[in-house]
Amino acid sequence: MAALTALCFFVLPRPELLILGVALIAAANIFFEFAGVNYNAMLLQISTPGTVGKVSGFGWAMGYVGGIVALVIVLVAFIQPVVDWPGAQTEDGLNIRLVAIFSAVWFLAFALPVLFTVPEIPRQAKTAQLTFLASYGLLVRRVKALYRTHPHTIFFLLASAIFRDGLAAVFTFGGIIAAGTFGFTFSEVIIFAIAGNIIAAVGSVIGGFFDDRVGPKPVIVAALIGLLFAGTAVLVLGAETYSVFGYAWSGDTTFWTFGLMLTLFVGPAQSSSRAFLARLAPPGEEGELFGLYATTGRAVSFLAPALFALSIGIFGSQRYGILGILAVLLMGLLVLLPVRPPGKVAAAAVRET
Repeated sequence: MAALTALCFFVLPRPELLILGVALIAAANIFFEFAGVNYNAMLLQISTPGTVGKVSGFGWAMGYVGGIVALVIVLVAFIQPVVDWPGAQTEDGLNIRLVAIFSAVWFLAFALPVLFTVPEIPRQAKTAQLTFLASYGLLVRRVKALYRTHPHTIFFLLASAIFRDGLAAVFTFGGIIAAGTFGFTFSEVIIFAIAGNIIAAVGSVIGGFFDDRVGPKPVIVAALIGLLFAGTAVLVLGAETYSVFGYAWSGDTTFWTFGLMLTLFVGPAQSSSRAFLARLAPPGEEGELFGLYATTGRAVSFLAPALFALSIGIFGSQRYGILGILAVLLMGLLVLLPVRPPGKVAAAAVRET
């Protein structure tokens, strides 16, 4: 992934190089997904049953912190440089292309400690190789077997796939809504993104603390309800100015208040989802289960963008795209509610045995 990202340096701002840029980013994302599956499966290698939530939350928070630091460096060194230096030149998009080099080095530098310090689990016995199509047949059989033995794991995979798409949409479309509906400038969007990452990191740490004490499901449910409340406030209040107890409540105030509230709840929902699945994973099958976690997430990744666009088309205003995101979050919450939390699943399995 680092190599493919670095190669984006050679994609100059010319129409004939568009396909090359898209291909490099697509290929890098494929390797990112491969790495992400195994990275998430490592959670049980670096935590105990009583600290899974805290470790997951802290790890997710550090991801947000890393994003903040990287974003600030990019902003002050390349986008709006505070010092005039050769890397800040805009001719042929040099400053933007150097961001690709910076991102590749950043990714590689912080990946190496993980690769060298996390203890490796023993390899399983080598299995027969499968063709590309045969692997999908095996996937279907494994899902059927998992449904027979651990149905609530399948239910959680379905629920999390839906609401995780809504969570991703909060950050994906947040900047678009900030600029298009609330009139934020590019710099203001960047500043909001930095503030949002800080709040999301704090939320992840807090969510991890409660995860180990009350379980991951209550944390996820509370986070989704908080997201629905904050999103509804952004939708209803919009960019208009209101008088509240003699104070002029502007559209900027609305988005800064409830937009940042959205980011507060995104982190706990994401980190506790990972902790939820880690607690469900049978020993030795963590990688496979997190592979299904990634696969189901990608399978429904069209939901939030489609409903975002549909809502705008129906109501004729970008602001109503929020309604599409809220619909996805609500669907995920409703599917999640009947799912047994990990502790109850284990207890039920013991009773059945």
